[in-house]
Amino acid sequence: MPKGNEDSSVSLNKPERPPLKRPKKLSIPSSTSPPNRRFDLGVSIENGSPASCNGDFPNEQWKYPSNLGTTRKKRTTVKPNKIQKLQFSDSMGSKMGGDQKKAGNSSFVQAPPANSPSSYTANTSSTSFSPSTSTSVVTLQEHSSTRRPHQNKHASILYLFIFTCIIFVPYSAYLQYRLVKLEGEKMHLCCENDICHKNGRGSLEEDDVSFSDIQEIDSRKVALYIVVATLILPFLLYKYLDYLPQIINFFRRNKNNKEDVPLKNKIAYMVDVFFSIYPYAKLLALLFATLFLIGFGGLALYAVTGGSFAEALWHSWTYVADSGNHAETEGTVQRIVSVSISSGGMLIFAMMLGLVSDAISEKVDSLRKGKSEVIEMNHVLILGWSDKLGSLLKQLAIANKSVGGGVIVVLAEKEKVEMELDIAKLEFDFMGTSVICRSGSPLILADLKKVSVSKARAIIVLASDENADQSDARALRVVLSLTGVKEGLKGHVVVEMSDLDNEPLVKHVGGELIETVVAHDVIGRLMIQCALQPGLAQIWEDILGFENAEFYIKRWPELDDLCFKDVLISFADAIPCGIKVAAERGKIVINPDDSYVMREGDEVLVIAEDDDTYAPGPLPEVRKGHFLKILDPPKYPEKILFCGWRRDIDDMIMVIEALLAPGSELWMFNEVPEKEREKKLIDGGLDVSGLLNIKLVHRVGNAVIRRHLESLPLETFDSILILADESVEDSVAHSDSRSLATLLLIRDIQSRRLPYKDSKSSTSLRLSGFSHSSWIREMQQASDKSIIISEILDSRTRNLVSVSRISDYVLSNELVSMALAMVAEDKQINRVLEELFAEEGSEMCIKPAEFYLFDQEELCFYDIMSRGRERGEIVIGYRLASQDQDRAIINPPEKTVPRKWSLDDVFVVIASSD
Repeated sequence: MPKGNEDSSVSLNKPERPPLKRPKKLSIPSSTSPPNRRFDLGVSIENGSPASCNGDFPNEQWKYPSNLGTTRKKRTTVKPNKIQKLQFSDSMGSKMGGDQKKAGNSSFVQAPPANSPSSYTANTSSTSFSPSTSTSVVTLQEHSSTRRPHQNKHASILYLFIFTCIIFVPYSAYLQYRLVKLEGEKMHLCCENDICHKNGRGSLEEDDVSFSDIQEIDSRKVALYIVVATLILPFLLYKYLDYLPQIINFFRRNKNNKEDVPLKNKIAYMVDVFFSIYPYAKLLALLFATLFLIGFGGLALYAVTGGSFAEALWHSWTYVADSGNHAETEGTVQRIVSVSISSGGMLIFAMMLGLVSDAISEKVDSLRKGKSEVIEMNHVLILGWSDKLGSLLKQLAIANKSVGGGVIVVLAEKEKVEMELDIAKLEFDFMGTSVICRSGSPLILADLKKVSVSKARAIIVLASDENADQSDARALRVVLSLTGVKEGLKGHVVVEMSDLDNEPLVKHVGGELIETVVAHDVIGRLMIQCALQPGLAQIWEDILGFENAEFYIKRWPELDDLCFKDVLISFADAIPCGIKVAAERGKIVINPDDSYVMREGDEVLVIAEDDDTYAPGPLPEVRKGHFLKILDPPKYPEKILFCGWRRDIDDMIMVIEALLAPGSELWMFNEVPEKEREKKLIDGGLDVSGLLNIKLVHRVGNAVIRRHLESLPLETFDSILILADESVEDSVAHSDSRSLATLLLIRDIQSRRLPYKDSKSSTSLRLSGFSHSSWIREMQQASDKSIIISEILDSRTRNLVSVSRISDYVLSNELVSMALAMVAEDKQINRVLEELFAEEGSEMCIKPAEFYLFDQEELCFYDIMSRGRERGEIVIGYRLASQDQDRAIINPPEKTVPRKWSLDDVFVVIASSD
């Protein structure tokens, strides 16, 4: 700040801030006032004399400390090291005084006395200084800052008081104890001297007794002090616990005033963490509380009663254990203590009952939610939940019937109670098989270990209800989780896939333990086979299900060195279908040549009722006889209609391309735009320009709208396939309702157009090579031309279709469940199904009786099997036209009993697709 002679003024402004308490009378002492109790106004004057002030200075002007401001002429910043303070004494508790300090050539302003005629006036806006004075700065501290030292002073006194109480109260108790002890020793010495002189040595025993009483009284006082201190200490800690770190810092002379978390919060957090991490923390706390109450209560009873400390502890325990034991207590103080102990005991036992109740509820809740561990071996584990689960459980229960039942464990991301209710709605007798449900995720190893995944003999991974890519991605993650099980897997894994393109990736990740069943691919191929051969779906239901005959593979050493034509008639209760060749790494050959000779290690693939119901026996006599060797009729062009869109429709088109004759037409009727169809087919790997046998015809429309269906030539199609549309396949009820409505509309339109059809076209080219069988005619009641195949998802819808007899059907979900159950029982069956459903190789067929016999010819079933071998086929069953039966008989009993056959009968055979 520059030095000079300038006139300075002090502005008096009133800021908006809380006023200070106005003193009764403001006196400005002279320079001779004592230097103590100063009030800092922060007034500094450089190189000048004190300013002279004229006028009155009333008390109202001291309400606001900021009335004194900087000079109006020129604001000059004064550095802190150059400012010298003027301190006044306050009239309230600290009278305002001044202490003149001199440093260099600086001087301090002294206010005139209170009775001086010259004082400050309220109206003056400036104060005149002598010419020699320089710029002066006058500041007053805030009201809050002036009170802060007093608050700190009070807090320090409080801390000191608390510390004094904590130190000197126990010390005073100790001094009292020492005083009583010294008095007892003094009395003992005095008594000893008097008694020894008067009564002799024999009276010392009474003195010893009195001395022990005195010691007992002292110990009771100490116990009482401890009880009182123990009762007071929690209140002191609760009230002043947060001051403990400050006291510690004070004694350590640590001036670190850094803000920290209060000690109460720290202790509460530590207790919370302890109870959260350690499950036994509640029990330990309850045990500690019980022991503390017994000890504290015993100490209190010892202090107020005349018994020993051991007796007091025992009574304390009885009061804690039984609140009624204090009823006979005498004395007001003893009753108060006993009632307090009993009250604490009731509280502790209430807490104990709460803990026991919580533990029982938690255990029951854990059992209800399916969180407990499954301790099983050789069980079937199902991962996931879908609409196929009911059929799958039914098939597995039938498969376990022969061994007296088994255990099936289901792990899904659903509540255990909900899963059990859904399974109970099946209303199916599980025949001794137990179904255990657990709630969890197949992607978590802990949940997999909970269901004993390493000890399961088979694991089935169901596809989810999401779209194909998401479902297969989830299946892939489940397979990765299964491969991460450290204990390894005892059984094989059967994975249900939704898209055929994702199958190689899952097999690559899982390795040899993985068997995949592509549900859409299997159902699509089966629907095409049923469209070309009506009634084939029912046969597949019988073979895939465990209720009738199914596939089994087994080793029979007694069949070694026999050719296959002899093996074929070696089983009275089974029909051999193929050989598992040991020399070719277990390759399964279906319908091998008659000249194949069984070698060591080879196994036989048969169709039988159960794995323990068949065995090889002696060879029966077979009469081949003479019959007309009729060749299969040639393939003729066909016209097929697809109603709906499936995501694997490109694979179905490739199968039809391989099975149909050149010149065939495939009409596609759905709501997908034509340009989008071509894009989807190309993305699926179908080369539309490379189709040689079929021609694609596109029509856009809704299959449940009659007007759209009437635009199609429905009476001209050889087969109509009603597919479960991709847009509604996630809803079983919606999909089946749509399929059933389309079926009824098509049949109604066909029946109305039937009288106007050309009679020349009433004979199907496909059936012109041989006579019409009764089975095929049932499929053509409403029209002698079209065969309708409906894809049904719900088994309850099957009853509506089968009773009406207006269509054949493919029960897709149930067939897939059957295939999964069969592969779960024996993973080798998956290779058999893959070959039978392929467009090349062996396949299941329905053949007319005229291929094997004459009308009313009497033959046994072995004779027909022998004639079928001359055609390169294996006859596995038949359906009689003379009997009112809905299903074919696969693996018929009494194969050696002859019977008369009709040309309307049909036979089920396994033949080469060539």
